[in-house]
Amino acid sequence: MQSKKERVKIGRERLQRIIEMCKAVEERGLDPFLVNVDEIIKVVREFFPDWEQPEDLCLDAEAINRLASVIKLQSEWVKHRSTTLYTDPFLLEEKIKSLDKEAIVEAFLGAWHPIVELEQISLHSLKEALLYWENLPPLKDRWKEFPSPEEAGGVASPEELLRLKILRDKAFTEELENFWNELKREVAEKGENGKIRYWDFIGAETYEETVYRAFLTSFLVTYGYATLEVYPLEDEIFIKPFEKQQRRTAKKQLVSLPIAITREEWEKWKERVKAK
Repeated sequence: MQSKKERVKIGRERLQRIIEMCKAVEERGLDPFLVNVDEIIKVVREFFPDWEQPEDLCLDAEAINRLASVIKLQSEWVKHRSTTLYTDPFLLEEKIKSLDKEAIVEAFLGAWHPIVELEQISLHSLKEALLYWENLPPLKDRWKEFPSPEEAGGVASPEELLRLKILRDKAFTEELENFWNELKREVAEKGENGKIRYWDFIGAETYEETVYRAFLTSFLVTYGYATLEVYPLEDEIFIKPFEKQQRRTAKKQLVSLPIAITREEWEKWKERVKAK
């Protein structure tokens, strides 16, 4: 026969297991019906008369509280299944097994709504196609409907290219090297850490001259006379000249960096220059 002390110890252990099981159902989202409510109530009733210490009564109360939470989850589970017309898979399987083949076929036909599309060439469609091609005029006659393009080409003189600022009056390589030397002088006078702000270098009194300086700067970077340093977070771009032209290797992948030289950006730069 068990002593009272041993019985109390066994009761505490069983209540603790009940609490842990209920907590697992709540926290892990397990099926609440895994908990046998009647069996737990029977255990609680069995050991309740043995509790004398406050901590034992608190343990008993916690077990009852946890069990109440599981019962609430069971109620919500039943309510959810009933509102969504849920059918237990086991019951559905048993119901299908009990039906004969004719009933299953009738149920399938009643719920089956296939989408059918039929495409085929008929004699009528072939006749329409032949009539269409026979009534088409010859290809040479159809080409006459399109007007011939006007001759818009011509030859531009060197003076015209100079006026449009497409061609300069000095060799491009010489101009590029002079522009490179200008960049090095600007960096030495106004730059910091061997570089200068992009807009402070390309900016000029007119928008047209600014665009042309940006054009030359792109060739400085492409041909290895200088490099760009971009700081996206600060929205800053710097240009840094090399002391000697850097030769590009074929294995090195070049990265294209588009920079918008709009009139609005040029006007903002002019305002910043005036503010200084």
